[in-house]
Amino acid sequence: MRLVGDNVEVGVYPIKEALSIAASQGLDLVEISPNADLPICKVVDYSKFKYEQKKKQKAIDSKAQKTVVKEIRFGPNTDEHDFNFKLKHAIKFLGDNAKVKVAVHFRGRTIAFKERGELLLLKFAQALEEYGKVEHLPQMEGRRMMVTISPKLVKK
Repeated sequence: MRLVGDNVEVGVYPIKEALSIAASQGLDLVEISPNADLPICKVVDYSKFKYEQKKKQKAIDSKAQKTVVKEIRFGPNTDEHDFNFKLKHAIKFLGDNAKVKVAVHFRGRTIAFKERGELLLLKFAQALEEYGKVEHLPQMEGRRMMVTISPKLVKK
């Protein structure tokens, strides 16, 4: 195996010799790259090694972009004013780079008006065409019909 680390002469050593070098320094032998032609091991304090790995992972996670999903709910008999009011909210959400999940909730006997709900969702998606793109066409999930709209990438 290839041995690396502080206060260690970098080179190829047999396993027993690498373990004895690590033990003589009061440190641990940690396998860094097991899939290499020669496995790479490092002489290091294991608890400190784990701490630094956790710290690096936390830094990577904090830089990752988190997707926010905002939900807008309608009924199948939603009027024009309410439609426009919720449309303005959806435009703001897409401007803030959040996904928008638009749902028509059918209560009781309104389940008979599935076509009306689908038309409402398609009209909503068409109104948001310049701000976002539809991920999938309207689909039923229980008593709800949903569409997800993701923001368009703005080129700077």
